[in-house]
Amino acid sequence: MLKPPTSYSEVRFADKYVVVYNPAAMKFMALLSVILLLSPVVRTQSGRRAKPAVTTPPPVEERKSEPALEVPARPEVTAEKNEEYRCSDDNTLERILDNDQSGEPIVTAKEADARAEITRKPSPDYTREARRNGIQGFVTLKVLLSANGEVSRVRVIKGLPAGLTENAIRAACKIQFKPGVKDGQPVSMWLTAEYAFRLADSSIFRP
Repeated sequence: MLKPPTSYSEVRFADKYVVVYNPAAMKFMALLSVILLLSPVVRTQSGRRAKPAVTTPPPVEERKSEPALEVPARPEVTAEKNEEYRCSDDNTLERILDNDQSGEPIVTAKEADARAEITRKPSPDYTREARRNGIQGFVTLKVLLSANGEVSRVRVIKGLPAGLTENAIRAACKIQFKPGVKDGQPVSMWLTAEYAFRLADSSIFRP
């Protein structure tokens, strides 16, 4: 078996052994020591698996939602005597200003060949406030029945408090009719409509 050289060699000289320094053997021993020291570290490093690098995503800025704009509630219109109101699809009242002129030609009952004829007249509802305060009576309205078969506007002649006039106007807007006729053509004309509010006719189950 080959033995590694030692750092010192014994040389026989004059029947005596003299110890001589060997530089090559010293380098070999130093290199061998380094290899032996590094081998466990290399073996350990080769057995480990490299862990994948974990990347942290950048923080996402949360967008603050803008607050929704609040639409102010439409004020409730209170019907007044001698004022005119327009019918609307959402059952609210819209007051017609004095300068609001539709230019709709209107004929009187005397001028028409045939007067407008109401075919359906819905009844208005009582209000809780009117029933609680015992209010009853009559609401008198003038209704403009247009040539196109729709209620164009409503004028208050005589009203009642506690929302009864407003309910009468809403009922008048739902009137169904045959328009008046002049010279063979449908025409627009005013017609008086009266609504009676009697506590005896009201029901406690209705508003």
